[in-house]
Amino acid sequence: MANLKSRKEIKITGIVQGVGFRPFVYNLATSLGLKGYVLNSSEGVIIDVEGDPHKLDEFISFLKSKAPSLSKIENIEVAERLSLCGYTSFEIRESLPDGKFALISPDIATCPDCLSELLSPDDRRYQYPFTNCTNCGPRYSIILDIPYDRPKTTMAKFKMCPDCEREYHDPTNRRFHAQPNACHVCGPQIKLKVQSSKFKVNERESLKTAIELLKQGAIGAIKGLGGFHIACDATNDEAVKRLREKKRKSNKPFAIMCPDIETIKKICNVSAQSEILLSSELKPIVLLPKLQNNIISEYIAPDNNYFGVMLPYTPLHQLIFDPSFIALVMTSGNLSEEPIVIDNDEAIEKLSDIADFFLFHNRDIYMRVDDSIVREYKGVKRVIRRSRGYVPYPIELEIEMPEILGCGGELKNTFTLTKGHYAIMSQHIGDLENYEAIEFFKETLKNLKNSFRVEPTIIAHDLHPDYWTTKFAKELKTHNSSLITVPVQHHHAHIVSCMAENHIREKVIGIAWDGTGYGTDGAIWGGEFLIADYKGFERAGHLRYVLLPGGDKAIREPYRIALSHLYDAYGVAFLKLDIPFINQNKDKAKIILKMIDNRINTVMTSSAGRLFDTVSSIINGIDVVTFEGEAAIKLEMIADKSVKDSYGYQLSAISYQPLIIDTRILIQGIVNDLLNGVDHTIISAKFHNTLAEIIAEVCKKIKIDTGIDKVVLSGGCFQNIFLLDRTLDRLGNEFNTFIHKDVPTNDGGISLGQAVIASEKIKAVIS
Repeated sequence: MANLKSRKEIKITGIVQGVGFRPFVYNLATSLGLKGYVLNSSEGVIIDVEGDPHKLDEFISFLKSKAPSLSKIENIEVAERLSLCGYTSFEIRESLPDGKFALISPDIATCPDCLSELLSPDDRRYQYPFTNCTNCGPRYSIILDIPYDRPKTTMAKFKMCPDCEREYHDPTNRRFHAQPNACHVCGPQIKLKVQSSKFKVNERESLKTAIELLKQGAIGAIKGLGGFHIACDATNDEAVKRLREKKRKSNKPFAIMCPDIETIKKICNVSAQSEILLSSELKPIVLLPKLQNNIISEYIAPDNNYFGVMLPYTPLHQLIFDPSFIALVMTSGNLSEEPIVIDNDEAIEKLSDIADFFLFHNRDIYMRVDDSIVREYKGVKRVIRRSRGYVPYPIELEIEMPEILGCGGELKNTFTLTKGHYAIMSQHIGDLENYEAIEFFKETLKNLKNSFRVEPTIIAHDLHPDYWTTKFAKELKTHNSSLITVPVQHHHAHIVSCMAENHIREKVIGIAWDGTGYGTDGAIWGGEFLIADYKGFERAGHLRYVLLPGGDKAIREPYRIALSHLYDAYGVAFLKLDIPFINQNKDKAKIILKMIDNRINTVMTSSAGRLFDTVSSIINGIDVVTFEGEAAIKLEMIADKSVKDSYGYQLSAISYQPLIIDTRILIQGIVNDLLNGVDHTIISAKFHNTLAEIIAEVCKKIKIDTGIDKVVLSGGCFQNIFLLDRTLDRLGNEFNTFIHKDVPTNDGGISLGQAVIASEKIKAVIS
């Protein structure tokens, strides 16, 4: 009897390019005696295969169960074919550039196999700083276009040597079609340039000299995977202090890199989940509690109970770690608030005043990508800054979306593109306060639109008329009148971003607490209780308005808003209060009171973020901050977790209007404690407890009126773990509460909310 055969065409979508999927398919098919081919298309992976029907069923089952660990299969479509082609072998064919949509793998940290080779003296890639394979190495940062093939990456200029070429074309080798494949002979190389003459330099190999310079206390600019890092010995007080004076000029914490988990455990408290995050193939910066009596310089993270720590994620990082290094500072290589530097010449131009030496390489970076920042909370990863390793992983929305651009906000900017049921969020762009950041936004948008074949027809933007993103959206429309622009309120976007990633469609009680967001009444919102869904929102409550003297200047000089709150709580009599804050600010107070009384350069605000600034300024004496959130962070860091007491507050009882939370009693309680000599750690804890109680009481009132029991927390204030803990505790089992996981709770997440809201608004107009 003739051996029956059948033929099937299989289309696999998801993250299946650049992750060793084709060699996996090849080896699987040949092991089962199947014939045909596999290829990459712009849409995913296409397999045409024929053979024994039972073996074909087994083949399809193994595609799902044994796929490479870095792949992420979204969908498998199988088409039955009646006619056989008579394939005589199974092969990997050239990619098919069909112009359709495909997902792209992010940059992946060095895998264990490559690390073993890197450290093995007998291996031909021993100590080669750019070793990689299909399971690791650069992806997003070097891709010029899709399909993901070497000619469409920045590795195109490096012609593989015979040994690398052999690996690249061998389907049984883990470097089969590893697009950045290279070695000492044919690949990228490092080069050292020493700027400073104050350090002793022996004429030796570049890497060893760089290590020696770091040991001497030098500051180095080191070209990495997604941009330059500025590095120095994190245990050397003088070096770290000098770096802070040169580069940061603020108290913002530096990230540090340690050689291994065991070393991190000597300086930080590492939970089991945090260890998993640190060791994952994405290698983000993980926020970890400091241990006492730390050997790390006090200048790394002043007034902060946490270090941001990561493990080496490239071969070059691994090689830099001489056994004598416990930790190295690895902070973004940029000038203040500018994007991370990626080009060698640009590095010399911009970083020469900071760096004593440069460690360059000649593999070009196409897309700049900062390090991601995450933390573990209640056993789950929470993303604070979504960038290297996470981008361009899409957010699965479970709803079909038109092609939309959500432009994001002004600070901590990201943008979002939607296609099908995916949201593709950009990497962290940063604060759009200068030309360089704006150009970074534009170049990233151009790249992601091209890579994902997205051409937005709808542009969502913030309500604030002066945000660059708002002006950009309107400018796009002037060049293309068919575009639809949709303004979206900032805090509504916050809530919907959290709803979207948690796949919630029905109405929720949304609590959006942050520093700044333009309200529908022209005031600056930030302490908001919304009844919200994707279509719209109702403002159910908010913190009582106070005047913000000096507008944005009050964000940098929190004493201004503190004086305004005290004036609001006591009238002019507050000037007689015998507390250090008043005594040091009496002269300034006269000017601020005139501004308030005459409404000069003032705006109303309900911001919870500004309330944190107020309390920190009053009890900690912080008049000026050196980075956004500094005052609030210090307030959180000093809070005594054992304290359960709280302050008073008052809710308005006006029907048919938003509940107004009057915090004047709270401010008076804080002042009374100061007058009575209560410790600042206790005051901070009582303040946090009060805010959690306010949230719980307002939610209960809204639930009584509406029956809604789902609560969504979003906004930068909920990066505060003390506040988040107490809030979740007060809400308890009475509410089903949702918080962010994969999308930042700060303004880095609002572009997602903007896109989803815009989609619903357009649907409503069309229907």
